[in-house]
Amino acid sequence: MSNKYNPYVETLKTLERAAKKLGLEADDYIQLKYPERELKVSVPVRMDNGSIRVFEGYRVQHSGARGPYKGGIRYHQDVDMDEIKALAIMMSLKCAVVDIPYGGGKGGVTVDANKLSNAELERLTRRFATLLYPIIGPHIDIPAPDVNTNGEVMAWFMDAFSTLQGQLTPGVVTGKPIPVGGSLGRREATGRSIMLMTREIAKKIQLDLKGARVAVQGAGNVGGTSAKFLHSQGCKIVALSDVSGAVFSEDGLEIEEIVDFLRTKRGRTLADYNVPNLTRISNEQMLSTEVDILIPAALENAITEKTAPAIKTKMIVEGANGPTTSEGDRILEEKGVIVVPDILANAGGVVVSYFEWIQNLQNLKWSEEEINEKLENLMVKAFNDVWDTAEKAGTSLRMGAYMVAVDRIATASKLRGMA
Repeated sequence: MSNKYNPYVETLKTLERAAKKLGLEADDYIQLKYPERELKVSVPVRMDNGSIRVFEGYRVQHSGARGPYKGGIRYHQDVDMDEIKALAIMMSLKCAVVDIPYGGGKGGVTVDANKLSNAELERLTRRFATLLYPIIGPHIDIPAPDVNTNGEVMAWFMDAFSTLQGQLTPGVVTGKPIPVGGSLGRREATGRSIMLMTREIAKKIQLDLKGARVAVQGAGNVGGTSAKFLHSQGCKIVALSDVSGAVFSEDGLEIEEIVDFLRTKRGRTLADYNVPNLTRISNEQMLSTEVDILIPAALENAITEKTAPAIKTKMIVEGANGPTTSEGDRILEEKGVIVVPDILANAGGVVVSYFEWIQNLQNLKWSEEEINEKLENLMVKAFNDVWDTAEKAGTSLRMGAYMVAVDRIATASKLRGMA
C-alpha cells in the first residue's frame, strides 16, 4: 500500500468518531483499535517447473467478542498486513451491523494469482490452509472467498483442513460449491443485498425505482448481479463499467444480455461486447454521469477528493469494500448525496455465509426461497437500525452504521468482562 493512504488508519479514524458520538469512554472501545491476533506465514510452493517459490501469507483476527472470526481470503500481489488489518476490522463492523454472531477476520497471500497454474494455486491453498490450521476451525475462525479466490479454492482449503482433522469438516469455510456443502443463493447474495438496500433507501427518499436511472461501476459478480436485480425492479441501467472501460445508453442497456455475455467465457470484458447504439465512455466519465443511483461495485478508493466533485446523483449504494475515501465522503456529504455504506449494503455475502455455516453445523439444507426470505428479513431490519440511529444522532448513514456496530461490539465486550 502507498505511504499516503493507509486503510487501517482511515478505518480507525471513523471508528473513533463513532465511539465519541455514542458517548463511549476510551476504555469502552480501546480494544477495537487492536486486532486480537495477527499471523504472518511463509508459504513455500513447488511450481510446475520444479522450482520452489515462497509467498507471504496473512491472517488477522480482529475481534472475537461476538463470536468466531469471519472473513475472506484474498490472493493479490498488493496484499499486505495493513490492508488485511483494515479489512478484518471492517468484517467485525459488518457482522455487528447486520447482527450475526461473528467477529471479524481476514486473510490473504501476496501473489499474482493470474500468473499461477490451477495446480500451483491448489498447492498454494493447501499449504496456506495447513499453516493456518492451528488458529482456524468451524467454531474459531471461518474463512471465505474474496479477491481472486472462489468456491474451488474453498473446496481445496476445506479438504486440507479436513485431512488434518481426520474428518470431513465443511463448516470450516463458507462460499463452497453446492455439492460439498455450499449454500443455495450464496453467489447472488451480495448483489441481492445491494438491491434490497437500494429499494429501502429509495422508499425513504420517495424515489420510484421504476424508470430510475442507475450507473454501476463493476461488471463482476457483485456489480453484474446488482445490475440484474435492479433491472428486475424496474430500474434503467444506463451505464456499466469494468476494467476495459464503460458502456452507456440513454435508453438503458440490455443488462441481462450483457452480464450473460461477460459470464459465458472467462476473460471477456465490455470491450468485447459490440451492439449498435452503444456509447463507449471512460470509467471517470461513468462516475460523473447524471443518474438517480450510483453503485460503485469495483475498486477500493474509487470516489476520492478528485472524483467526488463531479458526481451527479441523489444516492450512492456501496457495493465494493471501501470505495469512498474519507475526503470523498466529506465532499459527498456537503453535496447532499445520501450514501448507503459498504458495511451495510454489501453484507449479503456474509449473511448467506452465516446461513451456509448453520446448515453445515446442523446438517441442514434450506431452499433458495428460504435463504432469500431470511436474507431479506435480516437486511431490512439492519437497514432500519442504521436509519433510525443516523436520524436520532443527526448524522450520515455511514456514521449511523458504525455507531450501531461499535455499540454492539463494545456492549458484548463489557458484558463478557473483557473491557
